[in-house]
Amino acid sequence: MRKTADLVARGERLLTPNYAPAPVIFDRGEGAYLIDLEGKRYLDFTAGIAVCALGHAHPKLAEAIADQARQMLHISNLYFSAPEIELAERLTALSFADRVFFANSGAEANEAALKIARRYQQVVKGTTRHQFICAERSFHGRTWAAISATGQPKYHEGFGPLVPGFVHVPYNDAAAIEAAINEETCAVFLEPLQGEGGLIEPEPGYLKAVRDLCDAHGLLLIFDEIQTGLGRTGPLFAYEHEGVTPDIMTLAKGLGGGVPIGAMLCTDAVAEGFKPGVHASTFGGNPLACRAGVEVLKVLEAEAILDNVQRVGAYLKAALLKGVGQVPGVIGARGRGLLQGWVVEAGIDRAAVRREALSRGLLLTQAGADTLRLSPPLNIGVSHVDEALEILSAAITAVYEEANHVQA
Repeated sequence: MRKTADLVARGERLLTPNYAPAPVIFDRGEGAYLIDLEGKRYLDFTAGIAVCALGHAHPKLAEAIADQARQMLHISNLYFSAPEIELAERLTALSFADRVFFANSGAEANEAALKIARRYQQVVKGTTRHQFICAERSFHGRTWAAISATGQPKYHEGFGPLVPGFVHVPYNDAAAIEAAINEETCAVFLEPLQGEGGLIEPEPGYLKAVRDLCDAHGLLLIFDEIQTGLGRTGPLFAYEHEGVTPDIMTLAKGLGGGVPIGAMLCTDAVAEGFKPGVHASTFGGNPLACRAGVEVLKVLEAEAILDNVQRVGAYLKAALLKGVGQVPGVIGARGRGLLQGWVVEAGIDRAAVRREALSRGLLLTQAGADTLRLSPPLNIGVSHVDEALEILSAAITAVYEEANHVQA
């Protein structure tokens, strides 16, 4: 314990105070579990916030990263690299897109999407269009343009004035989007399932209606699939649920399996918005990150992981629905695939639930104003779901009983 306490104290003293990490130091990971310095095991239903798609220390991913590190880490975008080209080929073959820009994070991918959309409208199409219609409760990252696009005021506090040109309307309301369109509208920017907003699913027909509006008014449709992409909700991309394709899509999180990487995908037409020198990323598309991305896609296919997400995701959904009304304070279930969670009543302290779950060996996060989010590795089994919900049920019950002074 002394070693953990010492490291935690040093971290608290040295790192900027924008995080509030739990007082635990993880030493290693094994599949769906993390192990701390004292050897305690934790079932990881956070997965680096939907990042560790293959869990921890997946042997094929680890070997691919090590092999690439022995060969070449970085060369800059003054030159091509084989891993970058292979990853771009795989992503375009698997999606609607024709072109790819690589970055280092989801926020950077979204910055690229916003910039290429404006340049396409203004330089290629010769218009003055520059405004983006975004959704309330959305989340698109922490850079200035990304928080300006984000429809949650808590992320704006203290950072004003924000970047102009962003309008926010309610999610799942195509009529509100139509009413917001004017001659300056450039694109509609949405998540096909709102992650940080509370696992809010699109209502049937919503995304199709938005696609039709964009087509009718000459607007681009951008999907932020940073959290939902790479199989998280079942299909490889969440837009496949609705059969609606965007003009631009952003990816990150699970794409590298834990190695930082982001990607902006677009059609050939939209790609005309970029020319040499107008946008760049020093580390974007580096051989190490792209080799990791290639291996993630290979493993998703070789190990039939998308089938696993659909099977285990359906099991998780049924188990979550069963718990509604049975677990104290749980009033609903939301999400798809392996991005799901319980909705809890206002009296439940979700931070306290997370602390209690941590003490019992389960890692999870919260989303929106009322949701406890589960985003485990995509290769978990039903036994992991049973273990997680047993711990989470006990943690919620303990917090509920303490808050309501219920005698055990």
